[in-house]
Amino acid sequence: MLKDVFDEFGRKVLRDARLNLKRVKKGNSSLYKNLKYKTEKNSIVFTLPDYWEYVDAGVKGVGGSKADGSRWKTKKVTNSKFKYRDKMPPLMAFNGWTIKKRIAPRSKSGQFTSRKSLLFAISKSVYHTGIATTDFFTEPVDTNILLLAPKMAEEMVLDMIDKIDFNSDNITIQ
Repeated sequence: MLKDVFDEFGRKVLRDARLNLKRVKKGNSSLYKNLKYKTEKNSIVFTLPDYWEYVDAGVKGVGGSKADGSRWKTKKVTNSKFKYRDKMPPLMAFNGWTIKKRIAPRSKSGQFTSRKSLLFAISKSVYHTGIATTDFFTEPVDTNILLLAPKMAEEMVLDMIDKIDFNSDNITIQ
């Protein structure tokens, strides 16, 4: 059945996508946990968090000079349509991550500083350096779609054979 082929495809894509996220050290992220798929009669629907495309394709940083005169080293981003221009990422996008990683902001003398300062520094760094391309989802889709094509064609033909209606006057294929 065609639904079974789609189901196998969905399982393989999610397995490979999760392995890719582990490879880039995002294996314990909400992105990893919220990858889902659903098969319907003749289709498959993947459900991913809103920001998946930024992690997959990457985001080009603006580069530029630091306060000490040195240059920001930008991350490797290939063929991404996303680029930081005039707005830095929102500070609160990094709040949960800093808490989960137990990053406590401290000054040079060792005193605790405000979390807002830490979040601003991280946001500024991401704005300048960007987010590296991972292809965590597009690569498994591309790879597994090539493996799916022969099975899909076979199932479609078998479905068509099952739907042939032989009448005395004509033959109908639905």
